[in-house]
Amino acid sequence: MTNQNSASIRVLLADDHPVLSAGLASLLNRQPDMTVVGEAADAMQCIELAQSLRPAIILLDVSMPGLGVATTIRHLREVTPASRILILTMHEDAAILRQVLDAGAMGYVIKRAVESELLNAIRAVARGEHYVHPAMVHHLLRPAATGETTTGVTSEKLTPREQEVLRLVALGYTNQQIAVELNISIKTVETHRANLTAKLGVKRRVDLVRQARELGLLDA
Repeated sequence: MTNQNSASIRVLLADDHPVLSAGLASLLNRQPDMTVVGEAADAMQCIELAQSLRPAIILLDVSMPGLGVATTIRHLREVTPASRILILTMHEDAAILRQVLDAGAMGYVIKRAVESELLNAIRAVARGEHYVHPAMVHHLLRPAATGETTTGVTSEKLTPREQEVLRLVALGYTNQQIAVELNISIKTVETHRANLTAKLGVKRRVDLVRQARELGLLDA
């Protein structure tokens, strides 16, 4: 029923609509590089399955029963930090987009998207890239309604190491993953992140993503 290829992208589906979930499972299992390893109908079941299955991708609906989506994402990041979270939702809402990215999600796809776009999103997030539905991208390139503005910080004001850390933070790496990637201690990572917060004047992850993009650190 599911792909047994060891190289498959292991996906956990989290959606409380059985028909939709079954359709998604069928679509993903038909792909040569994807395998659905579990299906959850509420937030707590999603967290429990994620902890036991350790999927590469968690395809998460915003409107899951139980915990709020941001809380769910934070719990998932704690129990399975290597898993990457991709939001699949009917909501084309800038506030929700910012909320889930700030909480640690790496992608945001709208349910009206064509099948190929969803598959591309899963593959992109599995590679460690961010993916945001084209209709929502412009929300990341302008200040939020709260009145925040860009800092005007240039890359020259950040040390090369701070730029590396900022790029990895924007790509969704945890402190532990950054430490391994850059061969430095977690404490050093925390110091760099504190310096970035002070220099950029922002601390929410969604704002750090925007800053990294504005500084051209995500162009590669």
